[in-house]
Amino acid sequence: MSKRNYTNLNVNPCKMCMPMGGSLAFKGIEKSMIIIHGSQGCSTYIRRHIAAHYNEPVDIASSSLTEEGTVYGGSSNLKKGLKNLIRLYQPSVIGVLTTCLAETIGEDIQGIIREFILEEDLEDKVHIIPVSTPGYQATQYEGYYYALRQMVENLAEEVAHNEYINIVVSDVTCEDIRELKRIASFFSDKIIILPDISDTLDAPYTSEYSKLLSGGTKINKIKLMGGARATVEIGALIKDAYSPGKYLEETYGVPLYKISVPIGLEYVDEFIKALSQITHKTIPKELELERGRMLDGMIDSHKYNGEGVGAIFGSPELNLAISSLCIENGLTPKLVMTGSKSKKLKEIIEEKAKRFHMETIVLEDSDFSTLQPMVKQCGINILIGSSDGKFVKEKVKVPLIRVGFPIHDQIGAQRKLNVGYKGSLRLLDEMTNTLMDLKHDDYRDRMYDDYYTPLLKA
Repeated sequence: MSKRNYTNLNVNPCKMCMPMGGSLAFKGIEKSMIIIHGSQGCSTYIRRHIAAHYNEPVDIASSSLTEEGTVYGGSSNLKKGLKNLIRLYQPSVIGVLTTCLAETIGEDIQGIIREFILEEDLEDKVHIIPVSTPGYQATQYEGYYYALRQMVENLAEEVAHNEYINIVVSDVTCEDIRELKRIASFFSDKIIILPDISDTLDAPYTSEYSKLLSGGTKINKIKLMGGARATVEIGALIKDAYSPGKYLEETYGVPLYKISVPIGLEYVDEFIKALSQITHKTIPKELELERGRMLDGMIDSHKYNGEGVGAIFGSPELNLAISSLCIENGLTPKLVMTGSKSKKLKEIIEEKAKRFHMETIVLEDSDFSTLQPMVKQCGINILIGSSDGKFVKEKVKVPLIRVGFPIHDQIGAQRKLNVGYKGSLRLLDEMTNTLMDLKHDDYRDRMYDDYYTPLLKA
């Protein structure tokens, strides 16, 4: 079969399912557990990806729907699963995520959960949050934000105005969240990070095993989000229907600042200026020095990055931020690919590239089988994205810088710093050094092919 209709068929899609994103979101909540309402394979697939990326034990329960449950309904399975989960873990919050199977047979999980709470007399004892996440509806990107929105809808309350600043984070690393906290601390000591995986998925070693790791966003803090000074939502592209910040704005009048992932000079500036504007505080000298060091690093590396032609793939938010970092530093993001649908991503990147006289191709709802031949056609010499691109790397012999989720073939993905001036400069150095290695490794062959061989032929 020489030709495929990629408009209608994804062979190796650049995405994962909605409950994957929902699971990542709940992992950042204190004393939370997740139950996947569907077959056992769904929860196994999600556990495997998260555990391999973060190198931490990851428990995710399953309602274990079988043929009988598929035909007659899975209410009994889900209730038994919830009962066992509460008995074994004593969680404060349980996220109930649906799957393709549960949604296709029309399971009313909200009704099932209401019945279960009444039957077990659990009112005010545990928060059970249903999240509709059919895999065929959207990707892990939307599932992540939608799970956060459902948390806010279920837990946030109409409270008196307080001094907290809500920061809704995207799918960044544990180290990134620690850096965002550090930057925010220059402006306020009252910060609510949602979700906070910095400890839950990057826990220090202890001699005693705990079923539920400490850390994560506290429930009482989520309740206060409705009275906050403002919400800074790191999600410039996410639709309003999935946005927790939009819900807080519409329901409680909390001012919303939607920004991109703070990677690259423009978007880090945007994050810091938002905090400065909310708190009416000037930007501290320490952050100005960090910005100056980044500018100095950009000057040092710019002449090397001009030879870079990149292919970037992953979630829309990360694609936008990394593309911006590349454009600022003269590295052309020739191909930008995501498995999600985001017209806004295409519009912003193409406009930014045009300002710097660069040409870029943005592919949405796309596929690695589409990317691979285009890498050669477009002269790509650097790949930037998750480990899912390693097969393209192996086949086209182009180096891959691993950023995003999942990273399965290297250690330390959760500790990579990419945000802020420090993280942006670290990532820029990695890109620049990769291009320098590429140049040094094969320059003799290129010199021979370009100069010596023609002379011989002459």
